[in-house]
Amino acid sequence: MDFSEVIGQKHLQSHLLTTIENGRIPHAQLFIGKAGTGVLPAAIAYASAILCSNHSIGSEAQKKCAQKVAHLTHPDLHFVYPVNTNDKIKKHPVSDNFSSEWREFLKENPYGSLFQWLQKLGIEKKQGIIKVDEAADMMKKLSLKAYEGGYKVMIVWMADKMNTQCANKILKLIEEPPKNTVLLLLCEDEQQIMGTIQSRCQKLNFPLLSEEDIATFLTQEKKLDQNTALKLAHRANGDVNRAIQLTEEGGDDSDFERLFIEWVRTAFKAKGNKSSINDLLKWSDTVAALGRETQKKFLIYCIEVFRQAMLKNYKADSLLFFEAADPKFSLEKFAPFVHQNNIFEITQALEDATYHVERNGNAKIIFTDLSISLTRLIHKKELV
Repeated sequence: MDFSEVIGQKHLQSHLLTTIENGRIPHAQLFIGKAGTGVLPAAIAYASAILCSNHSIGSEAQKKCAQKVAHLTHPDLHFVYPVNTNDKIKKHPVSDNFSSEWREFLKENPYGSLFQWLQKLGIEKKQGIIKVDEAADMMKKLSLKAYEGGYKVMIVWMADKMNTQCANKILKLIEEPPKNTVLLLLCEDEQQIMGTIQSRCQKLNFPLLSEEDIATFLTQEKKLDQNTALKLAHRANGDVNRAIQLTEEGGDDSDFERLFIEWVRTAFKAKGNKSSINDLLKWSDTVAALGRETQKKFLIYCIEVFRQAMLKNYKADSLLFFEAADPKFSLEKFAPFVHQNNIFEITQALEDATYHVERNGNAKIIFTDLSISLTRLIHKKELV
């Protein structure tokens, strides 16, 4: 993969290429952005440019080098990504245990999410983690000389999933890396990266993709007509992975929509209604039975729908992309219940629930508490 295959982000591509041309490649860099903005494809393209920089442009050696990177077989390109135990690997899982699945995953969709990666491994009910065992492998690989005599590049995808022990162990590696070593840490949530690691990395923020870039991708790669591509690009909200899911009509959003609508309707009726409280408890049991990654993904979905409702309430229609599949649910009718006096508390409650789910809290208690909070917040009056 080279930069010509990366969607949008031209200013970032130019910056990265300039670091190579000027011979000033930072040894540790932190790429921050959603998976669907192209963080991983850009990192692979950057790695390709670095690893092949010691060959003449257009030479046969450079072409062979680029081909190795494209096939993920270059001996000086290493990957680290969140994993967990499955039917095949019972103990101490590390990235190398899943290298064949990783190559398939990138071939299918390099813009894929963590949830899709865990689905690929059949462990979507578990959390993907980068554990301390991985740190030992990282240090061993980067301590060796480059096989082809140039740079060594290690891409750590979803670095915000490193546990504390792993982060502490690679700190020395980031502070004093071996010669000609480039460490690219990719994350969605910068706040989950240790401050001591952040301070030692050069940061690069990947903004959401433009609708034009996404629409162009959909017309060229997915063969959609222009009008359909523009409509889906608008709904994708800057995330090409979301656009791909929309073209395939599905993913989990239909299930999430059903759960969300059931939840807000029951919460609205629950005030002073004991039978509806019981329905909320049943709903909490249903969500608690889902895998933790699915629960986190659902909570993110809820945050986005509440934000869309608030935008609708304040007539910011140009920013709307939510379209309910359920004809009985109207965002326009729901919107007046989401306003300046409850949106911050609702969002905070959802973010707190996400935090507790990530830390293996009791899901039934988390979602029951969240449901009771929503019952109160959704009835909160908007003060003019």
